Amino acid sequence: MTTLSDKKPLPPGTKLVGKWNGKSYHLERLLGLGANGQVYLALAGGRSVCAVKIGLEAAELQGEANILASLNILEKQRRPFLLDVDDAVLDGKDVPFYVMRYIPGSPVKDHLRANGSHWFGVIGYRLLERLAALHEAGWVFGDIKSDNVLVTDYGQVELVDYGGMTAKGRSIRQFTEIYDRGYWSAGTRIADPAYDWFAVAILWLHCFDGKRLTQLSRTLIPQNRHPRELMKLVRSNPRLKPMEAWMDKAFAGRFLDSRDACANWRETIRETHSAKAKASQVPAWMAGLFAASIVLCATAAVWLFH
Repeated sequence: MTTLSDKKPLPPGTKLVGKWNGKSYHLERLLGLGANGQVYLALAGGRSVCAVKIGLEAAELQGEANILASLNILEKQRRPFLLDVDDAVLDGKDVPFYVMRYIPGSPVKDHLRANGSHWFGVIGYRLLERLAALHEAGWVFGDIKSDNVLVTDYGQVELVDYGGMTAKGRSIRQFTEIYDRGYWSAGTRIADPAYDWFAVAILWLHCFDGKRLTQLSRTLIPQNRHPRELMKLVRSNPRLKPMEAWMDKAFAGRFLDSRDACANWRETIRETHSAKAKASQVPAWMAGLFAASIVLCATAAVWLFH
C-alpha cells in the first residue's frame, strides 16, 4: 500500500497520475524532505526529467505553485519553473502535487569543497544577481541556505525550494533559524532585500567556518546574539577577512539596493585578487639582489678553485 506521511518517503517507482490533467510521473528518488512536503526526481511520461513536490496541505502547496507561476512570467527567456499542478490518488486519498523543472547541481557548500574555494567570488556574484532580479520583481527569497543554492558544473547558480519566497512587506514564510536575521537580533522577519543580504553573509560563514558558526549559535544566550559576534568570526577567518567590509554591510543592511550589493561584491573580489597578485610578484630590487648574490657566489667559487 502506497501512503504519504510527513516523514516517510514514497518508494522509488511510485507512479503519480494527475486526476485532472491526466499526466503521469514516475518517482525516481527523493530529493528533499521538508516540513510541508516531499520533493522527488521524476520522469514525466517516462521521458522528461522533472521535480515533483507532493504536499500534505493543498492550500499551502497551491500558494507555492502560484509563486512559481509568477516566476514563469518573470523569467520569460528561461524554461518555465512551474510545469503542472494537479492531484493524485494515493491510498484512496487525493494528494496535491505540482511539477517544476529539475535543476541539476550541487549545494554551494559541496561545490566549493569539491571544486575549490576559488569559485567563491563568481558564485557569490551570480547568487546576488539572481536575488536582485527577484527583489526588483517585488519578491524576497527568504530561506537562503546551502541546500537551496545549487551550483552547476559550469558555475551557474540556481535557487531551489521557493516555498519561503515572500512578497516584500509581508512576514517571511519560511526560514532556517541560523540564517535568520531575527535570530541574531539584526532586524525583523518582514520581507525586504536586506533579509536576503543577511542570509547570504551567513551562507559564506557556514561554508568557510561552519563549525565555529554552529558552536556560536548554540552557546550564545538570545540576549547576546548580535552581528558583532558574527563579525568576530569573519575577522578571524583568513578566507573571509578580505570580505570584511562587504559582510559588515550585509549584516547591517546598509547597501542602497541589491544591485549595489552586487557591484560592491564584484569590486571587493577584484581588489582582493589584485592585492594577491601584487603580493605574489617579486619586487625588482629583490630580484636584482638575488641575481647579484648568484654572481658573487659564482665568482667566489672560481677564485677558490684557481
